[in-house]
Amino acid sequence: MTAVVFVHGTGVREPGFSALLGRVTSGLAAQRGGLRVLPYYWGAAHGATLAADGASLPPRPGTTRGLGEGPVGPDPSGGTTAAWAVLYDDPYAELALAAAGSGPAVERPPGSAPPQQRIRALLTALAAQGDAPAAELGPGLARAATDLAAHPLLGPAADALGPADFAVLAARSLTARLIADALDADSPLVPVGETRDAVTDRISEGLGAPARGTERGLRSYLLRTAGAVASRAVERRRRALTEATHPAAGDILRYLSRGAAFRDGLRALVAGLEPPVAVVGHSLGGIIALDTLISAPLPQAGLLVTVGSQGPFLYESGSLPSLEHPAPLPSYVPAWLNLYDPRDLLGYLGAGLFPGRVTDVAVDGGQPFPAAHSAYWTNPAVYRHIVDHLP
Repeated sequence: MTAVVFVHGTGVREPGFSALLGRVTSGLAAQRGGLRVLPYYWGAAHGATLAADGASLPPRPGTTRGLGEGPVGPDPSGGTTAAWAVLYDDPYAELALAAAGSGPAVERPPGSAPPQQRIRALLTALAAQGDAPAAELGPGLARAATDLAAHPLLGPAADALGPADFAVLAARSLTARLIADALDADSPLVPVGETRDAVTDRISEGLGAPARGTERGLRSYLLRTAGAVASRAVERRRRALTEATHPAAGDILRYLSRGAAFRDGLRALVAGLEPPVAVVGHSLGGIIALDTLISAPLPQAGLLVTVGSQGPFLYESGSLPSLEHPAPLPSYVPAWLNLYDPRDLLGYLGAGLFPGRVTDVAVDGGQPFPAAHSAYWTNPAVYRHIVDHLP
Protein backbone atom coordinates (compact mmCIF):
# COMPACT_ATOMS: atom_id res chain seq x y z
CA MET A 1 0.00 0.00 0.00
CA THR A 2 1.39 3.39 -0.99
CA ALA A 3 1.80 5.77 1.94
CA VAL A 4 1.44 9.52 1.50
CA VAL A 5 3.04 11.67 4.19
CA PHE A 6 1.48 15.13 4.25
CA VAL A 7 3.62 18.01 5.55
CA HIS A 8 1.61 21.18 6.22
CA GLY A 9 2.68 24.78 5.67
CA THR A 10 3.24 27.84 7.82
CA GLY A 11 0.84 28.98 10.50
CA VAL A 12 -1.31 25.82 10.50
CA ARG A 13 -2.50 24.77 13.95
CA GLU A 14 -5.46 22.89 15.37
CA PRO A 15 -8.34 22.77 14.67
CA GLY A 16 -7.38 23.92 11.17
CA PHE A 17 -4.85 21.15 10.72
CA SER A 18 -7.39 18.36 11.23
CA ALA A 19 -9.74 19.98 8.73
CA LEU A 20 -6.89 20.35 6.22
CA LEU A 21 -5.77 16.75 6.69
CA GLY A 22 -9.34 15.53 6.20
CA ARG A 23 -9.62 17.48 2.97
CA VAL A 24 -6.29 16.14 1.65
CA THR A 25 -7.25 12.58 2.58
CA SER A 26 -10.64 12.79 0.88
CA GLY A 27 -9.16 14.54 -2.16
CA LEU A 28 -6.64 11.77 -2.71
CA ALA A 29 -9.20 9.04 -2.04
CA ALA A 30 -11.47 10.51 -4.71
CA GLN A 31 -8.69 9.92 -7.24
CA ARG A 32 -7.40 6.59 -6.01
CA GLY A 33 -8.49 4.20 -3.29
CA GLY A 34 -6.24 2.28 -0.95
CA LEU A 35 -3.83 5.10 -0.14
CA ARG A 36 -2.59 5.49 3.41
CA VAL A 37 -2.33 9.17 4.34
CA LEU A 38 -0.19 10.03 7.35
CA PRO A 39 0.28 13.53 8.76
CA TYR A 40 3.50 15.14 9.81
CA TYR A 41 2.08 17.78 12.12
CA TRP A 42 5.25 19.71 12.88
CA GLY A 43 3.31 22.80 13.99
CA ALA A 44 2.49 21.27 17.37
CA ALA A 45 6.00 20.17 18.27
CA HIS A 46 8.20 22.71 16.49
CA GLY A 47 6.04 25.62 15.37
CA ALA A 48 6.68 29.16 16.57
CA THR A 49 4.95 30.48 19.68
CA LEU A 50 5.08 33.77 21.54
CA ALA A 51 6.68 32.36 24.66
CA ALA A 52 6.21 35.54 26.69
CA ASP A 53 2.62 36.11 25.57
CA GLY A 54 3.52 38.80 23.06
CA ALA A 55 5.73 40.97 25.26
CA SER A 56 7.80 41.88 22.18
CA LEU A 57 4.83 43.39 20.32
CA PRO A 58 4.49 47.20 20.53
CA PRO A 59 0.99 48.39 21.49
CA ARG A 60 -1.17 50.20 19.00
CA PRO A 61 -1.71 53.95 19.54
CA GLY A 62 -4.59 54.55 21.91
CA THR A 63 -4.20 51.21 23.68
CA THR A 64 -2.58 50.36 27.00
CA ARG A 65 1.02 49.23 27.24
CA GLY A 66 1.90 46.02 28.97
CA LEU A 67 3.98 45.71 32.11
CA GLY A 68 2.33 48.70 33.80
CA GLU A 69 3.92 51.34 31.58
CA GLY A 70 0.72 53.31 31.21
CA PRO A 71 -1.38 54.22 28.18
CA VAL A 72 0.02 55.02 24.79
CA GLY A 73 -0.87 58.44 23.47
CA PRO A 74 -3.22 59.00 20.55
CA ASP A 75 -2.08 58.63 16.98
CA PRO A 76 -0.20 61.90 16.29
CA SER A 77 -1.48 61.86 12.74
CA GLY A 78 -5.01 62.46 13.99
CA GLY A 79 -6.16 59.20 12.45
CA THR A 80 -5.03 60.12 8.93
CA THR A 81 -2.28 57.50 8.71
CA ALA A 82 -4.84 54.93 7.61
CA ALA A 83 -6.08 57.34 4.95
CA TRP A 84 -2.57 57.73 3.56
CA ALA A 85 -2.35 53.93 3.41
CA VAL A 86 -5.38 53.99 1.12
CA LEU A 87 -3.79 56.66 -1.06
CA TYR A 88 -0.49 54.78 -1.33
CA ASP A 89 -2.48 51.83 -2.61
CA ASP A 90 -4.49 54.03 -5.00
CA PRO A 91 -3.37 57.66 -5.32
CA TYR A 92 -6.67 58.45 -7.09
CA ALA A 93 -8.88 57.11 -4.28
CA GLU A 94 -9.94 60.56 -3.03
CA LEU A 95 -10.41 61.75 -6.59
CA ALA A 96 -12.91 58.92 -7.13
CA LEU A 97 -14.59 59.71 -3.80
CA ALA A 98 -15.07 63.34 -4.77
CA ALA A 99 -16.22 62.47 -8.29
CA ALA A 100 -18.81 60.08 -6.87
CA GLY A 101 -20.30 62.97 -4.90
CA SER A 102 -20.65 65.29 -7.86
CA GLY A 103 -24.14 66.15 -8.97
CA PRO A 104 -25.55 66.18 -12.49
CA ALA A 105 -23.93 68.48 -14.99
CA VAL A 106 -25.32 72.02 -14.96
CA GLU A 107 -25.36 74.59 -17.71
CA ARG A 108 -22.75 77.28 -17.20
CA PRO A 109 -23.10 80.96 -18.07
CA PRO A 110 -21.76 81.82 -21.52
CA GLY A 111 -18.03 82.44 -21.49
CA SER A 112 -17.41 80.86 -18.08
CA ALA A 113 -14.65 78.28 -17.86
CA PRO A 114 -15.29 74.91 -16.23
CA PRO A 115 -13.38 74.34 -12.93
CA GLN A 116 -11.33 71.53 -14.46
CA GLN A 117 -9.81 73.95 -16.98
CA ARG A 118 -8.19 76.00 -14.22
CA ILE A 119 -6.83 73.01 -12.30
CA ARG A 120 -5.49 71.44 -15.49
CA ALA A 121 -3.63 74.63 -16.26
CA LEU A 122 -2.16 74.69 -12.75
CA LEU A 123 -1.13 71.04 -12.97
CA THR A 124 0.50 71.67 -16.33
CA ALA A 125 2.43 74.60 -14.84
CA LEU A 126 3.46 72.40 -11.91
CA ALA A 127 4.70 69.70 -14.27
CA ALA A 128 6.81 72.29 -16.07
CA GLN A 129 8.76 72.87 -12.84
CA GLY A 130 10.05 69.30 -12.91
CA ASP A 131 10.68 67.45 -9.66
CA ALA A 132 11.89 70.44 -7.63
CA PRO A 133 8.62 71.20 -5.73
CA ALA A 134 8.71 67.69 -4.23
CA ALA A 135 12.42 66.95 -4.25
CA GLU A 136 12.30 65.44 -0.73
CA LEU A 137 10.01 62.68 -1.99
CA GLY A 138 12.12 61.65 -4.96
CA PRO A 139 11.61 61.92 -8.71
CA GLY A 140 8.37 61.71 -10.68
CA LEU A 141 6.35 64.82 -9.82
CA ALA A 142 6.21 66.10 -13.40
CA ARG A 143 4.91 62.76 -14.68
CA ALA A 144 2.42 62.47 -11.81
CA ALA A 145 1.05 65.97 -12.42
CA THR A 146 0.69 65.29 -16.14
CA ASP A 147 -1.15 62.02 -15.46
CA LEU A 148 -3.48 63.66 -12.95
CA ALA A 149 -4.30 66.47 -15.39
CA ALA A 150 -5.39 63.85 -17.94
CA HIS A 151 -7.35 61.68 -15.50
CA PRO A 152 -11.00 61.16 -16.59
CA LEU A 153 -12.29 61.77 -13.05
CA LEU A 154 -10.64 65.17 -12.80
CA GLY A 155 -13.63 67.00 -14.28
CA PRO A 156 -16.36 65.45 -12.08
CA ALA A 157 -14.23 65.88 -8.95
CA ALA A 158 -13.47 69.51 -9.78
CA ASP A 159 -17.19 70.14 -10.31
CA ALA A 160 -17.95 68.66 -6.87
CA LEU A 161 -15.41 70.72 -4.90
CA GLY A 162 -14.34 74.30 -4.60
CA PRO A 163 -10.96 75.27 -6.08
CA ALA A 164 -9.17 75.34 -2.71
CA ASP A 165 -10.60 71.99 -1.64
CA PHE A 166 -9.65 70.40 -4.91
CA ALA A 167 -6.13 71.86 -4.74
CA VAL A 168 -5.44 70.00 -1.50
CA LEU A 169 -7.00 66.81 -2.84
CA ALA A 170 -4.78 67.02 -5.92
CA ALA A 171 -1.70 67.67 -3.79
CA ARG A 172 -2.40 64.59 -1.66
CA SER A 173 -2.85 62.52 -4.81
CA LEU A 174 0.47 63.69 -6.22
CA THR A 175 2.31 63.15 -2.93
CA ALA A 176 0.83 59.68 -2.54
CA ARG A 177 1.80 58.81 -6.10
CA LEU A 178 5.46 59.70 -5.45
CA ILE A 179 5.62 57.67 -2.24
CA ALA A 180 3.76 54.76 -3.85
CA ASP A 181 6.32 54.76 -6.68
CA ALA A 182 9.13 54.68 -4.12
CA LEU A 183 7.50 51.76 -2.33
CA ASP A 184 7.00 49.90 -5.62
CA ALA A 185 10.69 50.40 -6.39
CA ASP A 186 11.63 49.00 -2.94
CA SER A 187 13.37 52.27 -2.10
CA PRO A 188 15.22 52.01 1.23
CA LEU A 189 14.33 55.64 1.95
CA VAL A 190 10.75 56.80 2.48
CA PRO A 191 10.13 60.23 4.02
CA VAL A 192 8.54 60.57 7.43
CA GLY A 193 5.00 61.88 7.71
CA GLU A 194 6.14 65.38 8.67
CA THR A 195 8.10 65.74 5.44
CA ARG A 196 5.26 64.24 3.41
CA ASP A 197 2.79 66.71 4.91
CA ALA A 198 5.09 69.69 4.34
CA VAL A 199 5.49 68.78 0.67
CA THR A 200 1.72 68.30 0.35
CA ASP A 201 1.12 71.78 1.79
CA ARG A 202 3.68 73.29 -0.58
CA ILE A 203 2.08 71.67 -3.62
CA SER A 204 -1.47 72.50 -2.53
CA GLU A 205 -0.59 76.17 -2.12
CA GLY A 206 1.00 76.13 -5.56
CA LEU A 207 -2.30 74.79 -6.90
CA GLY A 208 -4.29 77.59 -5.29
CA ALA A 209 -5.09 76.45 -1.75
CA PRO A 210 -4.77 78.88 1.19
CA ALA A 211 -1.88 78.41 3.58
CA ARG A 212 -2.18 75.82 6.33
CA GLY A 213 -3.94 77.17 9.39
CA THR A 214 -6.85 78.66 7.45
CA GLU A 215 -10.21 76.95 7.32
CA ARG A 216 -10.07 73.97 5.02
CA GLY A 217 -13.68 72.80 5.21
CA LEU A 218 -14.48 69.89 2.95
CA ARG A 219 -10.84 69.02 2.38
CA SER A 220 -10.49 67.68 5.92
CA TYR A 221 -13.81 65.88 5.61
CA LEU A 222 -12.63 63.97 2.56
CA LEU A 223 -9.46 62.82 4.27
CA ARG A 224 -11.38 61.79 7.38
CA THR A 225 -13.80 59.86 5.20
CA ALA A 226 -10.97 58.03 3.47
CA GLY A 227 -9.37 57.42 6.87
CA ALA A 228 -12.57 55.94 8.26
CA VAL A 229 -12.87 53.62 5.27
CA ALA A 230 -9.24 52.58 5.68
CA SER A 231 -9.62 52.03 9.42
CA ARG A 232 -12.62 49.78 8.89
CA ALA A 233 -10.71 47.83 6.26
CA VAL A 234 -7.77 47.36 8.63
CA GLU A 235 -10.06 46.23 11.42
CA ARG A 236 -11.66 43.67 9.12
CA ARG A 237 -8.25 42.39 8.08
CA ARG A 238 -6.55 42.56 11.49
CA ARG A 239 -7.02 38.88 12.24
CA ALA A 240 -5.76 37.89 8.80
CA LEU A 241 -2.81 40.27 9.06
CA THR A 242 -1.90 38.94 12.50
CA GLU A 243 -2.09 35.35 11.35
CA ALA A 244 -0.03 36.19 8.27
CA THR A 245 2.83 37.44 10.43
CA HIS A 246 2.54 35.10 13.42
CA PRO A 247 2.83 32.19 13.67
CA ALA A 248 3.44 31.97 9.90
CA ALA A 249 6.47 34.27 9.77
CA GLY A 250 7.70 32.85 13.06
CA ASP A 251 7.50 29.32 11.66
CA ILE A 252 9.74 30.26 8.73
CA LEU A 253 12.31 32.01 10.91
CA ARG A 254 12.27 29.17 13.42
CA TYR A 255 12.80 26.58 10.70
CA LEU A 256 15.66 28.47 9.08
CA SER A 257 17.39 28.90 12.45
CA ARG A 258 16.50 25.59 14.16
CA GLY A 259 15.38 23.32 11.34
CA ALA A 260 17.16 20.11 12.39
CA ALA A 261 14.32 19.12 14.72
CA PHE A 262 11.75 19.60 11.92
CA ARG A 263 13.78 17.38 9.57
CA ASP A 264 14.57 14.74 12.19
CA GLY A 265 10.88 14.27 12.95
CA LEU A 266 9.97 13.82 9.30
CA ARG A 267 12.90 11.49 8.70
CA ALA A 268 11.87 9.29 11.62
CA LEU A 269 8.28 9.09 10.35
CA VAL A 270 9.24 8.17 6.77
CA ALA A 271 11.96 5.71 7.85
CA GLY A 272 9.40 3.74 9.83
CA LEU A 273 7.10 3.13 6.85
CA GLU A 274 7.04 0.39 4.26
CA PRO A 275 7.87 1.67 0.78
CA PRO A 276 6.70 3.14 -1.46
CA VAL A 277 6.23 6.47 0.30
CA ALA A 278 5.32 9.82 -1.26
CA VAL A 279 6.19 12.93 0.75
CA VAL A 280 3.82 15.81 -0.05
CA GLY A 281 4.65 19.25 1.36
CA HIS A 282 2.82 22.56 1.08
CA SER A 283 4.69 25.88 1.31
CA LEU A 284 7.16 25.60 4.22
CA GLY A 285 6.18 21.93 4.39
CA GLY A 286 7.68 21.53 0.92
CA ILE A 287 10.92 23.12 2.08
CA ILE A 288 11.06 20.77 5.07
CA ALA A 289 10.40 17.77 2.82
CA LEU A 290 13.01 18.84 0.25
CA ASP A 291 15.65 19.56 2.87
CA THR A 292 15.01 16.24 4.60
CA LEU A 293 15.36 14.23 1.39
CA ILE A 294 18.50 16.13 0.38
CA SER A 295 20.23 15.82 3.76
CA ALA A 296 20.63 12.03 3.60
CA PRO A 297 19.14 9.12 1.63
CA LEU A 298 15.68 7.91 2.60
CA PRO A 299 15.15 4.81 0.45
CA GLN A 300 11.50 4.51 1.54
CA ALA A 301 10.64 7.73 -0.31
CA GLY A 302 9.81 7.21 -3.98
CA LEU A 303 8.28 10.61 -4.71
CA LEU A 304 8.62 14.18 -3.48
CA VAL A 305 5.70 16.54 -4.15
CA THR A 306 6.04 20.24 -3.34
CA VAL A 307 2.94 22.42 -3.62
CA GLY A 308 3.13 26.21 -3.67
CA SER A 309 6.60 25.96 -2.18
CA GLN A 310 9.61 28.25 -1.97
CA GLY A 311 12.30 25.56 -2.01
CA PRO A 312 13.61 26.44 -5.49
CA PHE A 313 13.78 30.13 -4.59
CA LEU A 314 15.67 29.44 -1.37
CA TYR A 315 18.13 27.26 -3.30
CA GLU A 316 18.72 29.87 -5.99
CA SER A 317 19.15 32.64 -3.41
CA GLY A 318 21.58 30.58 -1.33
CA SER A 319 19.17 30.19 1.59
CA LEU A 320 18.20 26.49 1.43
CA PRO A 321 19.80 24.89 4.51
CA SER A 322 20.63 21.54 2.88
CA LEU A 323 22.02 22.59 -0.50
CA GLU A 324 23.81 25.71 -1.69
CA HIS A 325 23.63 26.90 -5.29
CA PRO A 326 25.11 25.75 -7.67
CA ALA A 327 25.56 22.31 -6.10
CA PRO A 328 23.48 19.69 -7.96
CA LEU A 329 20.56 17.80 -6.49
CA PRO A 330 21.92 14.56 -4.95
CA SER A 331 21.20 11.45 -7.01
CA TYR A 332 19.34 9.78 -4.15
CA VAL A 333 16.60 12.45 -4.05
CA PRO A 334 13.50 10.77 -5.54
CA ALA A 335 11.41 12.01 -8.45
CA TRP A 336 10.22 15.52 -7.70
CA LEU A 337 6.81 16.88 -8.75
CA ASN A 338 6.47 20.62 -8.15
CA LEU A 339 2.92 22.03 -8.37
CA TYR A 340 2.40 25.78 -8.51
CA ASP A 341 -0.41 28.21 -9.25
CA PRO A 342 0.76 31.01 -11.58
CA ARG A 343 -1.17 33.49 -9.41
CA ASP A 344 0.49 32.25 -6.20
CA LEU A 345 3.38 34.60 -5.51
CA LEU A 346 4.82 32.04 -3.07
CA GLY A 347 5.05 29.23 -5.63
CA TYR A 348 8.34 28.80 -7.51
CA LEU A 349 9.77 26.67 -10.33
CA GLY A 350 12.47 24.02 -10.01
CA ALA A 351 13.00 22.54 -13.48
CA GLY A 352 15.28 25.33 -14.63
CA LEU A 353 17.48 24.87 -11.57
CA PHE A 354 17.60 21.08 -11.66
CA PRO A 355 17.18 20.05 -15.32
CA GLY A 356 15.74 16.57 -15.70
CA ARG A 357 15.13 16.19 -11.96
CA VAL A 358 12.02 18.30 -11.38
CA THR A 359 8.63 18.30 -13.11
CA ASP A 360 6.92 21.68 -12.77
CA VAL A 361 3.15 21.57 -13.29
CA ALA A 362 0.87 24.62 -13.22
CA VAL A 363 -2.51 24.30 -11.53
CA ASP A 364 -5.06 27.11 -11.71
CA GLY A 365 -7.22 27.56 -8.63
CA GLY A 366 -8.99 30.61 -10.05
CA GLN A 367 -8.07 32.74 -7.03
CA PRO A 368 -5.92 35.86 -6.73
CA PHE A 369 -3.02 36.03 -4.30
CA PRO A 370 -2.96 35.44 -1.33
CA ALA A 371 -6.04 33.22 -1.62
CA ALA A 372 -4.27 31.28 -4.38
CA HIS A 373 -1.69 30.07 -1.86
CA SER A 374 -4.36 28.31 0.20
CA ALA A 375 -6.62 27.12 -2.63
CA TYR A 376 -4.52 24.14 -3.73
CA TRP A 377 -6.27 21.66 -1.46
CA THR A 378 -9.73 22.39 -2.82
CA ASN A 379 -8.53 21.99 -6.41
CA PRO A 380 -9.18 18.47 -7.83
CA ALA A 381 -6.39 18.98 -10.38
CA VAL A 382 -3.82 18.98 -7.55
CA TYR A 383 -4.92 15.51 -6.44
CA ARG A 384 -5.02 14.20 -9.99
CA HIS A 385 -1.43 15.24 -10.61
CA ILE A 386 -0.25 13.76 -7.32
CA VAL A 387 -1.97 10.43 -7.95
CA ASP A 388 -0.68 10.29 -11.54
CA HIS A 389 2.88 10.48 -10.23
CA LEU A 390 2.59 8.12 -7.25
CA PRO A 391 5.04 5.21 -7.29
